[in-house]
Amino acid sequence: MYSVTVNGKKVLKTDLKHNDSHFDGKLDEALINGDILKISPYQYHILYNNKSYTVDVVKINAEEKSLVLKVNSVKYNLQLKDKYDELLHSLGLDNLATKKVNDIKAPMPGMVLKILVNEGDEVKKGDALLVLEAMKMENILKSPTDGTIKKIAAIKGIAVEKNQLLIQF
Repeated sequence: MYSVTVNGKKVLKTDLKHNDSHFDGKLDEALINGDILKISPYQYHILYNNKSYTVDVVKINAEEKSLVLKVNSVKYNLQLKDKYDELLHSLGLDNLATKKVNDIKAPMPGMVLKILVNEGDEVKKGDALLVLEAMKMENILKSPTDGTIKKIAAIKGIAVEKNQLLIQF
């Protein structure tokens, strides 16, 4: 049994099974079945309730158990949870799988051009932290995780070596 969250809102329970040409099972306690045809590695054609659907797999993140699908050109973000994810969540252990990052280090020697955050700032995964110039290119270092900036060890205009501490969470 899987739990599928669609676009961060609607949650569906499913135990759908499929082979090369057919799928069947339960979707929110309703029995469903249909035909499926693989057109290419990331595109499928589905017949369900006498309706035709083209499904494109836009993005898959196996580590986070998420995917983005386009169904007849409408984009859907799906988050999957199996019985083990549900068990970990019920025990309050669901965030142990996320890797805790405490330090941002220089990936290469370079010069710190801009520091885009301050100590005490709350940042989200993917937020820009600082700009490092290396080999005549500006590289934006982004946050690998959500967190609070504890310490900024980098100084604007000062050269850094590879693996030198820049920011501490």
